[in-house]
Amino acid sequence: MSELTMVQAVNDGLRTIMTEDESVLVLGEDVGPKGGVFLATENLTAEFGEERCFDTPLSEDGIIGVGIGLAMNGMKPVCEIQFQDFIFPAFDQIVSEAAKMRYRSGGQYTVPMTIRTPYGGGIRGGLYHSQSGEAYFAHTAGLKVVIPSTPYDAKGLLIASIQDPDPVLFMEPKALYRAFREEVPEGMYTVDLSTVREVTQGGDCVVFCYGAMVPVCTEAAKRVKESRNKDVRVIDLRTLMPLDEESILQAVKDCGRAVVVHEAPRFCGYGAEISAMIAENVIEYVEAPVKRVAGFDTPFPNTLENYYMPDARRVLDAIEEVLDF
Repeated sequence: MSELTMVQAVNDGLRTIMTEDESVLVLGEDVGPKGGVFLATENLTAEFGEERCFDTPLSEDGIIGVGIGLAMNGMKPVCEIQFQDFIFPAFDQIVSEAAKMRYRSGGQYTVPMTIRTPYGGGIRGGLYHSQSGEAYFAHTAGLKVVIPSTPYDAKGLLIASIQDPDPVLFMEPKALYRAFREEVPEGMYTVDLSTVREVTQGGDCVVFCYGAMVPVCTEAAKRVKESRNKDVRVIDLRTLMPLDEESILQAVKDCGRAVVVHEAPRFCGYGAEISAMIAENVIEYVEAPVKRVAGFDTPFPNTLENYYMPDARRVLDAIEEVLDF
């Protein structure tokens, strides 16, 4: 094993699957010799050649359109959108073409394409380099949405996404790219695309989160233990679609109190789906209203990033509110 950062784990995952499967190729803006803005594709062109890791024009709809065509003809393209904020010119290609192809063709065609894209705050990139648009895509039938929070999961989930026969949006929290290292196995392994990860154990409250919010919520759980001797269960969702509904509902049954955390704006955010699921299925087990902690309903700010993004204090306040209800 090697100790890797998340971005190094992404790079290792790409290298591993490209070595194992010659149908896998990488395309996107500056992914070639430069290795991408964050170096996630560093040295892949040198190792596998320009036919398997190559630069594209600055055209997101073109990148995804080419990826769809390659996928329908036997390849497994990994398309990089340099920042998730830039993905919207390709929205129609993703939602109307890639996600629907299996259905509109009656199963004659599939689109085994993975779209990698860094998302969220953490680099003081302002409103054009910091957005979290996962809810747009989780709403799209036929598309999987995956978000890792650790280097181990980043590699395993990425390989599983590339091997999946249908399109996957693989969103990488750039705030965690170089936040910490952990041991990552060498070679091939996968992490299931429909299971949550229990980060901390507890029965007094459960906190659902994903991406860069996982370490934030873990810190909040630690503070609750220190200040009130309450045990908070932190659940990393990992895949927003498909969602591990059974594990989510069981956690609510076990704990009776729930908080949902994401850095995207609160209104119509992904937390609303979790809240509705709880209300529809396990309301009789709930001892306090579900609390949501999220970004504010404004464009992502240029100068107030630390205030906009949920921190451990805001999560702690929400946990204490449901505990005191």
